[in-house]
Order: sequence, then C-alpha cells, then structure tokens
Amino acid sequence: MTKKLPARKKKGANAPKKGPATSPTSAKVSAKERPVILITNDDGVTAPGILNLVEAVKDLGKIVVVAPDKPQSGMGHAITIGQPLRLHKIHTIDNVETWSCTGTPVDCVKLAVDKVLHRKPDICLSGINHGANHSINVIYSGTMSAAVEAAIESIPSVGFSLLDYRIDADFTGARKYVRIIVEKMLKTKLDKHTVLNVNIPAVAPELLKGFKICKQAYAKYEEDFIERNDPHGRHYYWLTGQFVNFDKAKDTDVWALDNNFVSVVPVQFDLTNYVLKAKLEKLWK
Repeated sequence: MTKKLPARKKKGANAPKKGPATSPTSAKVSAKERPVILITNDDGVTAPGILNLVEAVKDLGKIVVVAPDKPQSGMGHAITIGQPLRLHKIHTIDNVETWSCTGTPVDCVKLAVDKVLHRKPDICLSGINHGANHSINVIYSGTMSAAVEAAIESIPSVGFSLLDYRIDADFTGARKYVRIIVEKMLKTKLDKHTVLNVNIPAVAPELLKGFKICKQAYAKYEEDFIERNDPHGRHYYWLTGQFVNFDKAKDTDVWALDNNFVSVVPVQFDLTNYVLKAKLEKLWK
C-alpha cells in the first residue's frame, strides 16, 4: 500500500493575514492608494509657511511641491504671457519632490499639472500664507488664486492663511487645523470644483476654539497713497490703508477670526450675480 505523504503546506500559510495598511478611521492610506497632493503658495518655495504645510500633511499622500522662486503676494490670478517660464528641481524639503518656478502662483499650478505631474493631482493645497486672506483679500490673494486655478482645472483645493506676517510666526495651531481640514477633504466626496478659503487666527494653539464654516464678510480697505520724491525730484507712491469691516453678522469669516475660530469659507470662480441676473431678465425685457 502506498503511504500518503502529508500535504505540503502552502508557502506562507501560517503567516498572519495582512490587514489594511491603516485603520478605517485613519487618513493614512496604502502606497497604492496614496492620493497625489500638489502644494504651492505665493510667498515663495522656501517660505516657512509652505514648509509647515508640507510638515502637516506629508504622510497623507504623495506630496509634490511646485511654488514660485520668489514672493508673489498680491499677484491675484495673474499668469505669465510675455516671457518664458522656467522650472528648477530643488532639494529644500527632505524626501519631497520640490520644484521652483519663475512664474506666478497660478503659473505654478498650470505647470505642475502639465509638466511635472502629467496628470491632475487628487487635491491642491496652497499656503500657508503669511497674513490674512479673509473677506475682500481673497480677490487679491496669490495664495487663493492658486487654489481657485486648481478648482477651475477640476481639482478640489484649499488655501490656508495665518494672520501673522512675521517670518518667525508660530505655525503650531495652523498645522493642527491644516491637518484636520485636509483629512476631512480627503475623506469626503466633494465636487471637483470645490475650493475653500481657510484663515487661522494668530493666537496660541490652546486658544483656538475650533473651526466655523462661514461666509465672506463685507469689508474692504480704505486706501491711501503716501507720496514721496526720489533723489531726482520725481514722485513715487507707497500704497497704505486700513481694513474696515462693514459686516456685523456673526456668520462671517471676520467674526470667526475675531473670536478665535478658524474660518472656512467655500468660494467659487463663477462670478455670476444670479439675483441680479433674474432681476434684469424681468426688468430689461
């Protein structure tokens, strides 16, 4: 009688089954599923704000940085059309693919998609800006214009700003809320044109009360120009002014920030005034 040999164990049969790379509640994902996160700003590729933004989210996906080679604050949605653009790969952030661009923040987003990533990222983060981008500032902001450009390209995006202009600003609280908001964006099925304007008060982290979904306050700068003369007697001007809030509502970004909340304002690139449109359709028949 032929003896039956014991069944050969399959290789690895007793090895523990591999579970998911992380728990379902964690924002970390396996390498195969890691989202591509494009990061840019308007303060320049070496600014402390962008370094803190990378630090806050670096384990949430594959990070690629494409940012201006110099400060571009107040650039708005400008693009470069009169001269060539250049990209330079640099090594200023450990283990993060980083590119310096000679163009505007909007140029950075366009070039990143077409020449660096060769695809659309899963999300675009802009900032962390040194200084406020609440209320009317959103119109002038290079930080927010980069985020809006991404949304135009069907990339959900968010711009982050800390209300502190100092080069040695404390980003501890900002990093915490960047992380919270980006995790929520990655976990939520959002419209491809989603763009958020997030501002963080310049207070100690323990004084931050949370975040509020807000509307943009009706406020503006009452501006003035200081006139001076150069050594040749020719006039030149420095723009100055004071921020004035006309909006007393308690659901605005200005109110939230004044009360130590992080403000989150959903914005859009469709500038149509639908109320006025409907009114004119009736009046101008």
